[in-house]
Amino acid sequence: MNQQLICAIRPSASSYAIDIDNGILSSKTRIVETLRNFSSTFAVITDDIVAELYGKQLCQALSSAHLNAHLFSFPSGEQHKTRATKEALEDQLFEKGFGSDICVIGLGGGVVTDLAGYLAATYCRGVPFVTIPTTLLGMVDASIGGKGGVNVPCGKNMLGCIYQPNKVIIDPSSLQTLSKKELRNGAVEMIKHGLIADEQYFEFLENNVEQLLALDSTPLKRAIFESCRIKKEIVEHDVRGQGKRHLLNFGHTVGHALEHLTDYSLPHGEAVAIGMLVEGHLAMQLEHIDLDSFDRIRKILISYGLPLHLPCQYPIQAILNTMASDKKSLNGEPRFVLLDKIGSCSTYGSHYCVHVSKSLLNNALQWMLNALCHH
Repeated sequence: MNQQLICAIRPSASSYAIDIDNGILSSKTRIVETLRNFSSTFAVITDDIVAELYGKQLCQALSSAHLNAHLFSFPSGEQHKTRATKEALEDQLFEKGFGSDICVIGLGGGVVTDLAGYLAATYCRGVPFVTIPTTLLGMVDASIGGKGGVNVPCGKNMLGCIYQPNKVIIDPSSLQTLSKKELRNGAVEMIKHGLIADEQYFEFLENNVEQLLALDSTPLKRAIFESCRIKKEIVEHDVRGQGKRHLLNFGHTVGHALEHLTDYSLPHGEAVAIGMLVEGHLAMQLEHIDLDSFDRIRKILISYGLPLHLPCQYPIQAILNTMASDKKSLNGEPRFVLLDKIGSCSTYGSHYCVHVSKSLLNNALQWMLNALCHH
């Protein structure tokens, strides 16, 4: 006799709030009341820079409320987002005797939230996870959607999982300690959101460059909110990253390859900015966008102070080989998100990305090497 069990995974089971407000992180009362909902024991994971800026303060706030909180940090930088770092952190948690009743807090930028999310997903087969991004890139991109992972020798984010946080806490006032260079890295992801999904938002970013770089509170909160909204809506439509979520990788196929080839000396935002130009060039060759739109993309990146510069010439074949391991690749060939116009992309059925001919790709990469590599 056939027997059947139904395991119903409801979307509401993985829903979570994204709170955006100034002063959440510095208010002991607010942060404690928010976090005590998830556990009485916390592992705060961060890097060595954010540990001094916010990590110790957060642990003190939790401890003063009679909650058990411990700080775990690792050296800052993309080159430390590795299996070895994750293993070392896990060993430290085990040494403290932490079990499945803990809540992991990822406090920091994209490297921290990616690594902490991956750790939370696997520690004791999954524990509650809260992200508190302290960089603009982390606020508008890495903290939302549940993608955690580490880099490996063959490429970026090639090991990881999708594990949704229980809460995202965004305090824009924490950006006051961020360098202009890191602000620009985050601005790239905001520009990407406008390009793929919302022309009005893109125009807002064009018209508020100085205010946003100066961290003017009102436009900054609006920009963070709009980017979070766009990413949230895309993730809701495609949690696992099999279709519409590919849109979020606009500029990243080339950008991740450049990060890898430079051994991550080229920051993520700068690499993706170049990637968006190259992938915009592909769309222009295919007559999806015109030269004016392409120039508009280049101008907004320049206006935010992105260098748009490669440190040296890289053989096109080396770039192609690296892109072959991109997560969107199919049969060893990279696929690309292509703009239809500023504010929307081609869908290609349910895939939202497509192969392009080698000649078009070579043309775009050659343009990049000629235009963006100063001899």
